[in-house]
Amino acid sequence: MTRCVVFDIGNVLVAWDPVAAFLPELGDRASAAAFLDRVGFLAWNLEQDRGRSMAEALEAVADPADRALLALYPARFAACIAQTVPGTWEVLEALAARSVALHAITNWPAELWPVALAVHPRLATAFGVTVVSGREGVVKPDPAIFARLCDRAGLAPGDCLFVDDSAPNVAGARGFGMQAHHFAGAAALRDDLSGRGLL
Repeated sequence: MTRCVVFDIGNVLVAWDPVAAFLPELGDRASAAAFLDRVGFLAWNLEQDRGRSMAEALEAVADPADRALLALYPARFAACIAQTVPGTWEVLEALAARSVALHAITNWPAELWPVALAVHPRLATAFGVTVVSGREGVVKPDPAIFARLCDRAGLAPGDCLFVDDSAPNVAGARGFGMQAHHFAGAAALRDDLSGRGLL
């Protein structure tokens, strides 16, 4: 029986657009996206999700010009998360109205989590337990991060329906014993939750 819904945050509730941080210097989305691809931004950022400090992250960048651009990211981060994902907050609010327990697990740098709370204050109150990877030193889909959520919320894995836009994270949650929904939009999520009797 599903006792709670565990939400991912980035690109499920809050849209994440790292390109936005570099538009003032690089001029257009194609150029900014090409820069992120060239420097391996996703892999670089994942280490911050895993707990590496921004100072250490910048020290790891060999090229001074690339380092100078990447150093702008923390100050510009609010612009990268300015938008919400259409419809998902409404689904969350509908679950809350039915007294469904809500928790969250997010891969997110510890230093940038306060920015998320400032831009989207609802993140501070929407969940019973929120597990932030950068504070834990472990990222999805490592089973340890799912275990920490269950331990803190007093739940068994099978009690939880985990919602994430990442297929590897969904597979990791299922491997840990959770039910899971691979997020591809609020409408499909609502249909899945309705089918489970949660909405």
